[in-house]
Amino acid sequence: MTEKDRFVFLEHTADAYIAAYGSTLNEAFENAGLALFETMTDLSEIEPRKEDTITAEATDIYELLYNWLEALLVRFDTQQMLYSRIKIIELTGKDKDFRLSAKAHGEPFDPQKHAQKVGVKAVTYHRMEIIRKPGNVTVKFILDL
Repeated sequence: MTEKDRFVFLEHTADAYIAAYGSTLNEAFENAGLALFETMTDLSEIEPRKEDTITAEATDIYELLYNWLEALLVRFDTQQMLYSRIKIIELTGKDKDFRLSAKAHGEPFDPQKHAQKVGVKAVTYHRMEIIRKPGNVTVKFILDL
């Protein structure tokens, strides 16, 4: 799956409106995470030198998508980590107990190496969608810039 197949930036007046795709929910969530970092810089410039475990919990699947992206954004804000490879190890959900655990590979932000595109202030619920069809999942979300 090429980057073009993983996610697209949809038209929005002020923020980043993204549709991330996958053949499974796990893959769509992985690609949503990659789209977050592509919003900030060029993914191809991020070397997968360090592995981190990222987790998120929620009471429903929409909150899980929000908390997942927020966990990645907080990692950038607090530790300046950028990720170019993400693998979700576990994504489970039942009743009000949804959990996600992933391995993310990347490196710390280096302004000499990682050209800045835009700063992401926050993840939002506005226009968030999760569309599941057999063999095809799309997640849509807006990042506040």
